[in-house]
Amino acid sequence: MKTSTAVGVVAALAVAVGAWYWMLGSAVVPSESIVDYQNTTYTIEGQPVLLVNGRAETPATPGSASKVVTQYFGNQATGDLNGDGVADIAFLLTQDPGGTGTFFYVVVALKTANGYQGTSAVLLGDRIAPQTTEIRNGQMVVNYAERKADDPMTAQPSVGVSKYLQVQGTSLVEAALVAS
Repeated sequence: MKTSTAVGVVAALAVAVGAWYWMLGSAVVPSESIVDYQNTTYTIEGQPVLLVNGRAETPATPGSASKVVTQYFGNQATGDLNGDGVADIAFLLTQDPGGTGTFFYVVVALKTANGYQGTSAVLLGDRIAPQTTEIRNGQMVVNYAERKADDPMTAQPSVGVSKYLQVQGTSLVEAALVAS
């Protein structure tokens, strides 16, 4: 009986070690696939926000248990936005300040020799309906729907909006449409 117990323990240990190596192997990500732009600082409403794995939580006020949650939303587009010949990444963030609103912002991760540098954010609106984000001729176009001026916040967004933006240094600013 002692031999069968020892064999069982060795077999269980071998299975555990094998599973550990399998999980370790699947967790190793090649460096070129690391999503650096989701681990970068962006400036929202004048405040630096450091994303870690696409998310940031900060106290709503000093010492408060309430949190402001900022996170990667998506609608990603890739293209050169600062004229250096290197593709940058534009995408949307949401920020939930703890109330009923969900504020949507657009930002750009500028590709540099050392990784990514975040821009300032431009507010798109509260509880909008994002559609597409595109980069054309060095300019970003964000399409989304918002509510009519007299609609309550409970109404579904129904008015189409196209916002044109460009990068100036490390700032993202609204711009006029650039003809193609």
